This record gives sequence, C-alpha cells and structure tokens, in this order.
Amino acid sequence: MEILKLDVAKFPEIEDTIELTNPKRNDEVEDCDDQQKQQLATQEDEEEDELRKLLLSDIGELPIFPPSATQVNFVSYFITDFTKSGHDQYIYRHANGLCVIGLAPTHIAFKDEGGIISVDFNVGKSDRSVLKVSGKRKKNALRSESNTALCKVSTAKDTYIVRCCVKGSLLEVNERLIKQPELLNSSADREGYIAIIMPRPADWTKNKESLITLEEYKEKKEMSL
Repeated sequence: MEILKLDVAKFPEIEDTIELTNPKRNDEVEDCDDQQKQQLATQEDEEEDELRKLLLSDIGELPIFPPSATQVNFVSYFITDFTKSGHDQYIYRHANGLCVIGLAPTHIAFKDEGGIISVDFNVGKSDRSVLKVSGKRKKNALRSESNTALCKVSTAKDTYIVRCCVKGSLLEVNERLIKQPELLNSSADREGYIAIIMPRPADWTKNKESLITLEEYKEKKEMSL
C-alpha cells in the first residue's frame, strides 16, 4: 500500500490552513496549563486550611482555664460519706494503676473554723509514716482494705479518720503533712495528698463499683470544681 505524500508547496491553501491551526493549538495548550495551575493552587490552599485547623484550635472551643496536671494525668473518682457523714475523699487513678488518696473539697474537716491544724499517721497498729517500701515487689508495703485507717486529721474542733478507700498495697504516705498540715487547706488535691496505694486489677474492679465520677460528685454535691 502506497502512502501519498502531499507537496504543500503545490497547494498553498493547505499551508495557510496549517498556519492558522497551529496558533489555535498553542492557545488550547496554554489554557490547559492555566487550568491545571489553578486547580493545583486551589488544592494547596485547601490542604493548608486543613492543616491550620488541625494545628490551631477554634478559640471558641478552648477552655477558660487550661487543664491541671491532675486532670491530664489522672482519672478522678470520689467516695462520699465514707463510714461517716461528711467524710468525702478523692481517689485519683493513674494509667499505671497507682491511686492517689486525699480529702475531697467537701470533706467535713474543711468546714471547721481554722481548717486542719495537724496530721498524725500513727493510727491502728503501726505508724504509717515510718513505712519504707522497696524493690519491684514493693517489699514492706502494707496490705490495706478500703476502710483501713491512713491517718488522723485534726482541727481546733474535732479529729477525723482518713481511710484508704481502696483495697491494695500502701506504698507511700505524704510525710510533709506532719510538719506542714496547712497543705491540706491550701492544696489538698496536689501537694496535700494523703497517700499512694497500688490496688490489684481485680480489687480495683470491685472498688470502682463503690466510687463515683467527677461529674457525679459535682452533681451530688451541687458544686462546680
């Protein structure tokens, strides 16, 4: 099969048509490039907007005050009227299972004039302040029940027993409270904690049933923390 070769020189009208067609094709290519550039720019803008939303929170959604270290690192539980009316305590549980025990803001001792003036860890059959736990197996840790006494806190009016609240191994008591009982009045949920206890997973599951969450505590006590 023979392919016919067309001599453009012999047909000038075809040459004119080719010359007119080429600029049109160039314009189409330029238009296509412009559209692609515009689409790419739009896509980049959308990606920047999404990244900005991820990195920068909506100011309207931010809390008035930043969360405390306790709120970030612990789950807050409470037990109210434990053994006696007004004996409210908190249990802050860390992800590793450790429980920090202390007095809740509504504990009856804080209602006495002058607040708490002394703390005594010499309760029961032993002085909790001389407890020295060591090693991975927590040697010398005191096995405690939920109602085991931790210490006595005294006001000018009365003395109150503070209890473990959870069953587990008593690892540490806050000895600073012996010389600085005022920490309970100023920062009971931080420097004024009472003790640290490590419950076994099975014991914690049972203990948790008798505790209430922070929201339930606030609702029960009709207060805002």
